[in-house]
Amino acid sequence: LDLIKDDTCGVQLYQRFEQLEYEYEASVERKRNALAAADAGEGPVKKPRQQEIRRATIEEVKAMKYGMNERFNKDTNTRRRKDKHNLQITRKLGDATLHYAHGRYKEAVSVLSEVVVQAPKLPDPFHILGLVYNSMGEKKKAMDCYMIAAFLGPKESSLWKLLVTLSIEQGNTGQAWYCIKKAITADPNDITLRYHFASLCMEMGEYHKAADSYHQIVQVCPDNVEALQTATMLYKKCGQFERTIGILEDYLKDHPPKDDPSVVEMLVSVYMERNEHSKALERIEHARRVFSCGEEFPLNLTIREGICHAHLGDLEKAEFYFSTLQKDNAKLRMGLVMAVANSFMSLQHYESALKYYLMLEGCASNNDLISVKIARCYSALKKSASAIQFYYKALQAREHDVDTRLTLTSLLMEENRDDEALALLSPPPNSALSNETDVDGSQPWWLNVKVKLKLSHIYKTKRMLEAYVEVMYPIIHESLTIDSMHQKVKQRKRLSESELLERVKVLGDQQTDSVFGNFRRPASKNALLKANRAKRSLQKIATSKEEMKSAALAAGLDWESDDSNDEVPQQPLKEPLLPDLFKDEEHCNLISDLCTALTSLRRYNEALAIIKLTLKITYKTLPAEKKEKFRSLGAQIALNMTDPSDGFDFVRYMVKQRPQSITAWNCYYRLVSRLDNRLSKHYKFWMRLGRKDLVPPMIIYGNQFTMISQHQVAA
Repeated sequence: LDLIKDDTCGVQLYQRFEQLEYEYEASVERKRNALAAADAGEGPVKKPRQQEIRRATIEEVKAMKYGMNERFNKDTNTRRRKDKHNLQITRKLGDATLHYAHGRYKEAVSVLSEVVVQAPKLPDPFHILGLVYNSMGEKKKAMDCYMIAAFLGPKESSLWKLLVTLSIEQGNTGQAWYCIKKAITADPNDITLRYHFASLCMEMGEYHKAADSYHQIVQVCPDNVEALQTATMLYKKCGQFERTIGILEDYLKDHPPKDDPSVVEMLVSVYMERNEHSKALERIEHARRVFSCGEEFPLNLTIREGICHAHLGDLEKAEFYFSTLQKDNAKLRMGLVMAVANSFMSLQHYESALKYYLMLEGCASNNDLISVKIARCYSALKKSASAIQFYYKALQAREHDVDTRLTLTSLLMEENRDDEALALLSPPPNSALSNETDVDGSQPWWLNVKVKLKLSHIYKTKRMLEAYVEVMYPIIHESLTIDSMHQKVKQRKRLSESELLERVKVLGDQQTDSVFGNFRRPASKNALLKANRAKRSLQKIATSKEEMKSAALAAGLDWESDDSNDEVPQQPLKEPLLPDLFKDEEHCNLISDLCTALTSLRRYNEALAIIKLTLKITYKTLPAEKKEKFRSLGAQIALNMTDPSDGFDFVRYMVKQRPQSITAWNCYYRLVSRLDNRLSKHYKFWMRLGRKDLVPPMIIYGNQFTMISQHQVAA
């Protein structure tokens, strides 16, 4: 009772209960292991030999008899005192109930407190106390009393159900999770509890536990098809197809298919998803035999039977089962017609697929999707004109569908309709006004990098270099710049204190005023690991604050605690437009193609900047032959630039790699002769080269002295 009144001690009581449960389970486990070891023969008990067994004497038998009589008399006296004690408790409980019924709540609390002192393990006084506190409006104390009563009488399911309801009303998910498991243990046949438990599991993302709960509902109520379907769906979502098939097969053993054909259809669907069409066909044929002659076989199963025959290669039989699907009734059976068409499409029977897709043209709400599928069939049948027609039709309804736009562009290019392809990929005239991202996070189709790459490819094919560079340069330059920033900044997310507190909530609902402490929320192992790390981090932060406070007070300074302690959130680094720029061979070639195009347009500075960024980022990863290619291109650009100082390193590298090449030294001389500080740069390079026997650098050195009229030094 003191613990109920004093909220600060509540955590200890719950921890005591929890610790007792753990100790009891550990004790049972130790005994079970000891018995198992004894049964296995590990540590046999020593048995006495036959000669060591002696008979009891007459005196010992008399002593045993008198001792038993004396113990019987003691037990009888104890039972009498206990019965008298129970009568007193019963009277007091009756008095407390009368006080409660007449609204005398203080008197009821006083009497019940005496009962709790006399019988602390009895759940009834705590239950009545909860009712009294609830009538007094003290919901917190009432909840604590109900919880103690439930712990003392764990088989009383009504109390656990009440606690479940109260916990859900208060939004206390962890406590509801705990109580609902106890309630199910107390009353395993209550389906409503299992439904609540499954709902909580689904809210927490524990789909496997939710599926198990629905399966248990089916075991309690075998005719509950809705629970069976939900369990099947959840097991499929968890990837447990064998479990799904097992529970459906078990259901059909006790229920004929004609009772509920939807279960047969569900089982057939699972088999078909696993490409086990022969098993699906066997199940359908078995269901057909069960149906009587006068009963109509479900159309869904008939169509699925035809799909199975199609996958097994019997197209003639499949068409027989599909004969009920016609253009006239396609609108009423759109799902079945679509399933047949998709099956033929997956089997690459495009003529048959086209036949059924055309049935749906104009009668489906998603007519744009039908148009795309019809266009794909025509394209596979090499009927490009019809395919283009239906792709255009689909684009009218889905303007921002990038894949459809790119596919149509490729078809137009194959038909040599380049102008149409360019118009299809070029931004609209008012695109500058609508370059912002939409509310749903999607961007306009003309800003998509795939569209830009396709457009640049067309420009390059048509030798439209300026247009090609205008599209391609921003993509490559931005991707290289962002990659360079990623190398500089090794971003390690440092969580703020508020984020750490949010993670720690997984360990409990943080109810310091609860008798039973914190109920741990259901969470995955990964979430629990993160929560424990966050808890340790918070402890370190608290310790650090205490040390700083002590140091400040010791120095005679005022301590001002910064409770926020939240860092300014770091802006996440932007992802490059081409994330695998150097891993993808095709993307890597885009850089060299762009540099070549920039060189052709005499945009040397931009080309050289791209080359430098590329070599800087891929210093350790780019293959040697590709590095050589970029450096050679950089040297060629340097010779053509007005200010060749930026390209000096590329030419110098060529000479270092080929010190005996006259061509390399000629290029070097052409570049050095145009530098302002050519003498000092050349001298430093020559000294570092360490090859005093090379003639070309000596000639270059002499020519440079001659150019400044120092003929004697040159000689």
